[in-house]
Amino acid sequence: MRNYSPAACRLTFVVLLLILACASYAQTTGQTKPIYPPDKTHAAPAWFEDVASRAGLLALDVNGSPEAKHYILESTGSGVAILDYNNDGWPDIFLVNGNYLHPVKEGGSLPTSHLFRNNHDGTFTDVTKQAGLTQVGWGQGVCVGDYDNDGYDDFYVTGYGKNRLYHNQGNGTFAEVAEQAGIAGTGKEWGTGCAFVDYDRDGKLDLVVSNYVHFDLATVPPPGSAPSCMWKGVPVMCGPRGLQYAPNVLYHNLGGGKFADVSGPSGFQKTPGHYCFSVTTLDYDEDGWPDIFVACDSTPSILYRNNHDGTFTDKAADSGVAFNEDGREQAGMGSTSADYDGDGHLDLFKTNFSDDTSTLYRNNADGTFTDNTFSAGLGINTQVLGWGTMFLDVDNDGWPDILQVDGHVYPEVDSGHLGSAFREPRLLYRNLANGKFADISRESGPGITQPRAARGLAIGDLWNDGRLEAVINNISDQPMLLVNLAAHQNHWLGIRLVGTTSNRDAIGARVTVQGQSRSWVQEVRSGSSYDSSSDLRLHFGLGRETSLKAVVVRWPRGQEELFAVSGVDRFVTLREGAGHPLSAGAAALPSAGNAKP
Repeated sequence: MRNYSPAACRLTFVVLLLILACASYAQTTGQTKPIYPPDKTHAAPAWFEDVASRAGLLALDVNGSPEAKHYILESTGSGVAILDYNNDGWPDIFLVNGNYLHPVKEGGSLPTSHLFRNNHDGTFTDVTKQAGLTQVGWGQGVCVGDYDNDGYDDFYVTGYGKNRLYHNQGNGTFAEVAEQAGIAGTGKEWGTGCAFVDYDRDGKLDLVVSNYVHFDLATVPPPGSAPSCMWKGVPVMCGPRGLQYAPNVLYHNLGGGKFADVSGPSGFQKTPGHYCFSVTTLDYDEDGWPDIFVACDSTPSILYRNNHDGTFTDKAADSGVAFNEDGREQAGMGSTSADYDGDGHLDLFKTNFSDDTSTLYRNNADGTFTDNTFSAGLGINTQVLGWGTMFLDVDNDGWPDILQVDGHVYPEVDSGHLGSAFREPRLLYRNLANGKFADISRESGPGITQPRAARGLAIGDLWNDGRLEAVINNISDQPMLLVNLAAHQNHWLGIRLVGTTSNRDAIGARVTVQGQSRSWVQEVRSGSSYDSSSDLRLHFGLGRETSLKAVVVRWPRGQEELFAVSGVDRFVTLREGAGHPLSAGAAALPSAGNAKP
């Protein structure tokens, strides 16, 4: 007879009670009928097709001249956000837009960003005007978060010039309030990535903004005028080397719609001299406080470790994520985080410039990472220039795969035959569940193989059917909306968290889903990818699991709760305070690091 410990018996008793009372703990929503149904002629794991035109997702991303890129401003493109702005339970899409250098000569009417409302039938309607979002500016990045805890998601847009904060009015419209909130910036810094995060765990979302350079069209040198304006012997746009860097910014949420710039006292300004793009928040050292990873171009990456007292220390070099395994800085663009090997610890993946590899950093669970790029099979593609990237489980087998979108910055690579292409295919790496990945890009459908000059990427379950879609913002082109039409028999669970004493979006929460044979770990985050923001709901592929033991949520303010969830293939809403509290020393779930590859 098997002997059970008292702690295990207490846990079993608690779980049984919670199963009986699960209706009071979790609101559930069943799976909807697929709008773009899988096709059995396409074998798992993936066959992606672009349905953007069919879905009505039409919006030209303008970034200077479409034919030539004389300035680096024209080359970096725009992000994308997935958010449920009207709280109808169906994710909507916001596409950031840039501008023309010379509107009269290049396009006439001025471009705006675009908000598309989900019509629940596989299509979207452009509601930009109705929502009050017709402002013109050179936008770059976007991040989503309910910064005033009123129950409606707001979003922040970075760019060349002053940044913008769009407050959700709760009636389908937005008000631009960055100046009143104190987070518009000076207009001199070129803002790129951003993320809402409650770094001091006071229940209010703060804001991280990464900056690229101080850019002035009147003074920037022309292509080919300096060594930093040449590439493989060909004159190209100048930068970022040779241009003045712009420091990153941290804003503290004071409440009442106001923020304070705490970049100095927080320690952010102690890491100067970087050209930064994407922001990914994660609790890498698992101390219950959110840390901040920033991918930087042509300079080392930054890892701001949270010191629990309102300050941060850059630990990128000490932790092993500043450089690659050769000790070399890379030209970082996008970044994403997930537990790719099932050991319960969050890892990092970063995209880089062409003639280099992307980088996979495995979390060693001791505050350090190891560059596992080559051992994981991810060192094989060096011709592409990577931008947006996300871990996502394309077939719900329980192992996060990697989607990477690509496109060069120099149109000259085509005419000069320089070993790359301006428009490039995407890359899809399948997780083999043994710490390794396989490149399945070529057999994963036209949505992956058709070349584009891609930049921003966001993922989400747009039609609540348990499959993840990808939205891509392509520079000087129309967007893509990728749906996976490959059939599989795996199960899934979607989780929406609602904070009560924590921030309402529960950004920073850590969720452990305990199945019958293994566990999964994820965190809720704003931002990430390349200057983009994905669905705030968490998606767990469960493989063949048809029942779960329990779900543990560590809320952003630090408290842990256990929830019982009945059934799979559905969304559940978990509210802070509605679960069974887990105090220090109480019986907890088995470690998430029990997966056996």
